[in-house]
Amino acid sequence: MPEAPLPAIRSLPSWLLGRAAARGRSLVAEALAAEGMKMWHHVVLSAVRDLAPVAQADLGRSVQLDPKDLVGILDDLQAQGLVVRAPDPNDRRKNAVSLTGEGARLLKRCEKVAREANDALLAPLSAAERDRFMDLLIRISGTQS
Repeated sequence: MPEAPLPAIRSLPSWLLGRAAARGRSLVAEALAAEGMKMWHHVVLSAVRDLAPVAQADLGRSVQLDPKDLVGILDDLQAQGLVVRAPDPNDRRKNAVSLTGEGARLLKRCEKVAREANDALLAPLSAAERDRFMDLLIRISGTQS
């Protein structure tokens, strides 16, 4: 059997992590799509739940999303009745975003299917390997607290 093309590239941890990340994103995106949700919409909805009421600008910074892109996502979420924008109680010149009851219910379903998709991604690993893998990912991603 001939050697796979680009063996030097395919043996790099960065390439393998990229492939694993792409597979994970695909699994999660498919699961969220079944709930009528897109990835960034899910991220924003989750952040609204965690931060609400949150000023729109603070929300954008928290998820590292360009303000123009955030406005479009919030427009979509508001049109679906998942979030509301109202004057910020701390500064009436700003909009604060909050989750609606329907938004909370959808988010709960989305979190469940996203967890299931991640379980499918990590299915080849034992429970102990999953824990170790997560610890290692946190260390190399620079996201540890």
